[in-house]
Amino acid sequence: MRIKITLSPVKFPARFAAKFALLSLALCVTAFAAPDRTFKTTPVMRLETRTLVQMLEYFHYNKDAVSSADYPELISDYLKELDPQHLFFTAVDEQGFRKQYGPRIETDLAYLGNIDTAFEIYQAYEQRVKSRTTWLFEELKHDYDFTTKDSYTPDRNKSPFPASAAEADDLWRRRIKYEILQDLLAKKPVEDAKATVRKRYERMLKNLGDIESQDVQEMFLSSLTRMYDPHSSYFSADTLQDFSIQMKLSLVGIGAVLSIEDDGNCVVREVVPGGPAYHSGQIRVNDKITAVQQQGAENIEVIGMKLRRIVDMIRGDKNTKVTLTILPHDAPDATKTKQVVITRDVIKLNSARASASIYDLPGENNQTVPVGVITLNSFYGPPDDSAENAVKSTATQDVAELIGKLKQQGIKALVVDLRRNGGGLLSEAVDLTGLFIGQGPVVQERDFQGQITVDRDTNTAVTYSGPLAVLTSRFSASASEIFAGALQNYGRAVIIGDSSTHGKGTVQAVLEMKNYLPRLSQNIENTGAAKLTVRKFYLPNGSSTQKKGVIPDIALPSIDDFLPIGESSLPHALMWDEIKSTPFEGKALAQTFVQPLLAASKERQDKLEEFSYLKKNIDWFKERQDQKTISLNLDQRQALKLADDEFKKKMDAERDLLAKANFPTREIKLDSLLKAEADGPKKEAVATVDDGDTDAPDAAAQAKLDVHLRETLRVMTDALRLNQDPQYWADGRAPITAATSLNKG
Repeated sequence: MRIKITLSPVKFPARFAAKFALLSLALCVTAFAAPDRTFKTTPVMRLETRTLVQMLEYFHYNKDAVSSADYPELISDYLKELDPQHLFFTAVDEQGFRKQYGPRIETDLAYLGNIDTAFEIYQAYEQRVKSRTTWLFEELKHDYDFTTKDSYTPDRNKSPFPASAAEADDLWRRRIKYEILQDLLAKKPVEDAKATVRKRYERMLKNLGDIESQDVQEMFLSSLTRMYDPHSSYFSADTLQDFSIQMKLSLVGIGAVLSIEDDGNCVVREVVPGGPAYHSGQIRVNDKITAVQQQGAENIEVIGMKLRRIVDMIRGDKNTKVTLTILPHDAPDATKTKQVVITRDVIKLNSARASASIYDLPGENNQTVPVGVITLNSFYGPPDDSAENAVKSTATQDVAELIGKLKQQGIKALVVDLRRNGGGLLSEAVDLTGLFIGQGPVVQERDFQGQITVDRDTNTAVTYSGPLAVLTSRFSASASEIFAGALQNYGRAVIIGDSSTHGKGTVQAVLEMKNYLPRLSQNIENTGAAKLTVRKFYLPNGSSTQKKGVIPDIALPSIDDFLPIGESSLPHALMWDEIKSTPFEGKALAQTFVQPLLAASKERQDKLEEFSYLKKNIDWFKERQDQKTISLNLDQRQALKLADDEFKKKMDAERDLLAKANFPTREIKLDSLLKAEADGPKKEAVATVDDGDTDAPDAAAQAKLDVHLRETLRVMTDALRLNQDPQYWADGRAPITAATSLNKG
């Protein structure tokens, strides 16, 4: 969700006055010297560090989360930030650093603004990496036996640091075998595989040399902010500039938001609707980018590389191509990469807008039941006038237009598909909810001072009053959860999908440091910013969407439930809680109505072949996920790879067969898109990306099988039958319908 919050500089409480007086005295007017390899805290860094601590203690929603006793934990968190796979440091190092720096760390940060601790630990890390790579290059000269029963755990994110240097050496020997084995499985000669591994660590050394003092500052201070919650961070001046550019969408690229994961991998955090990555149909949220190749150039591995360098490699001129090596988020192992060629372009907002279809389901007496489906991938609003290809429309306006067209076609029920919707404008979530209810509160927000505001729909008109369902997934986040949760509170829709939505129930504000430094320091240039969690969302009934998300009325089996997707998988995530319900006219669906729908769905899940197909895929995926330790025996790995390939081939054939039973469908388009198509040149059809729900169809596949959508459509035909029975009615109307008024739109 993108909500820009502007907070004016505030007068800090009296208890902070002494600290800020010291800050002013510490200011040095001389220019900020260029960093060298013996990093030291600069005067500007001192100002920013102390200011950040005060901002956390005053602005952060969870401002009391970190006490003096918690500060030594920052040392361990920072070590894990530097060495996320716990390969270079040892447990002895961790204990030594905590003993040396732990007792003084709070004083250094909160009172002195001194981050020399971060630089000293970083330089120790740099030395460990150099020593280890020298050792590794010698080790690569040896022969390796791939017939033994050795094994390796690739993901060491939650493993402890090696207890000793000898244990670390043994760990690294097995890691080298694991890395060589990846190439052997791809039919490369062993010497080529060794050369690839050597090149990988030579690049790591080169990347290490690119690290500057502000990068270390950013890592260290972000480790501090993440002790409060996982969405807070510190932006260096360079990162702040990149963030501002990204928010304006003014650079040509692939249309994806990237971040660096704990293991050093570059991860796709968001696929921007309408962008080149979106239209490729081959890049999804949580996929990893392992290498980048420019046209006519070498394929460069980016694991362990600074995010800014990766982004610079991916950006480029319009209509130029870049090749990304992608490791899909649901790949069973690191060998299952694919290369995706992307043509750089600006974001085409028209193609990101809401879309609709009508599905004809079998009904009684050989009659068909038309059910409308509106797919909404973000809660968008009109862009800045300067935006290229600007669309002067909003999500609510587009959905209202599509509803009007669907009603003209005589639909009997409506599904709003939010499975790939990661959020957007809060105002649009409120307005869109208003299309389906008469009026009333949609979301409550509590800020860092405990003040509660209520955002409500004030328009009494209802655009669509008929039976309604909302289809969600673990990727439905933020504004999506507000929309789905509010309609669930009102009993206006049946919610169907994964076991829960994402659970992102907080709002972040980007606060530029220059606005919060002491008055005499506010003319300093090249300062960073703090991205802090400042608000929390609650539904009309007082339940938070944070961490738990929205629990569906009818849950469907899903691979997503076995992936580390969602707020609950993040360390230091804010807890779920409740506040007082705000008055609203509505109540959740009665269980006497939900239970028959659930029972009928459960029966289909037990009997239909498509659910058997889905469960086989889930069981296979779970089995691979549970294999934390990987064999280093070449024959065993080849046998496993062969079995995986055979399984996929069998599942593809089964999917194609099941897809023949898809319900007949026809597309409904917005008037502006129809006009654009009529006026513009003829273009080839572009596949729609499935940048979220794992169980949705693969856009590259010719035969599409969407098990979750098919079942949702069946649930709606069940609901239509129940709605004809007055025993399920409440307040004189059928469930999941609304009292009518003049239409909006």
